[in-house]
Amino acid sequence: MLVKFWKMNGAGNDFICLDNRLRHLRLTKAERARLCSRQFGIGADGLLIMERPKSKETDFRMRYYNADGGEAEMCGNGARCFARFARRIGGTRVSRVEFSTKAVVVAAKFLDGKQVLVELTAPGDVRLNQKVETSRGALTVHCLNTGVPHAVVFVDDVEKIDVKKFGAELRWHEKFQPKGTNVNFAQILAPGKIKVRTYERGVEDETLACGTGVTATALAAAAAHGFQSPVSVSVRSKARLRVLFTVSGGGFEKVKLQGPVEFTFTGEIDV
Repeated sequence: MLVKFWKMNGAGNDFICLDNRLRHLRLTKAERARLCSRQFGIGADGLLIMERPKSKETDFRMRYYNADGGEAEMCGNGARCFARFARRIGGTRVSRVEFSTKAVVVAAKFLDGKQVLVELTAPGDVRLNQKVETSRGALTVHCLNTGVPHAVVFVDDVEKIDVKKFGAELRWHEKFQPKGTNVNFAQILAPGKIKVRTYERGVEDETLACGTGVTATALAAAAAHGFQSPVSVSVRSKARLRVLFTVSGGGFEKVKLQGPVEFTFTGEIDV
């Protein structure tokens, strides 16, 4: 069966988008992984599937799958891409859309140029200054769930980190089992400015950007280093994202993620 797809990227984090509002697709995990394969399919960090919402409270439902074909609760850059995809599919120039994910309801706004801002829920399971024993010795790790679990490690120079090797060690570390975690290595550049490299669970490699990782890192910097909103975060693709938030009662509210979104190409593939 030939299926139309759209290829998008948010700050270099790339996705395949499919319209399944008619529920004609019944893809297996292996088929989803093949679509994301850069050797045997289209190639992407993840797969975004549009469905009809379960209630009338939102416009669409976003299903997100990692490159290994497994479903995940949320993806920050994926949500930003999905918002623009939804607007194109809907054939309208609305300034805002809302959609449900497995984790939360996301509200997205379209700004000047190709910028999309998504409103996220407050982080959960915040555990700062966790001591984790690794092959590099004891590390201080900050843990937050920004839709999916993230571990944040501040380092002096992110360019000197073997992200694939060391990220995998932390991703599978016994402290984060049974589900594992995404891992972010962050370098403070200046007050309010960070550089981050992310090892993504499900992709099992470093990606050019990770929206929930950028968000987790910015909030960790606010909690552990006193950063104030907004925080500017540079990612591997050289793109820059912004994380906005308010601090309330020692926690965070009104968390938002802003960055660029692009359509790269569209086509058909036999699945």
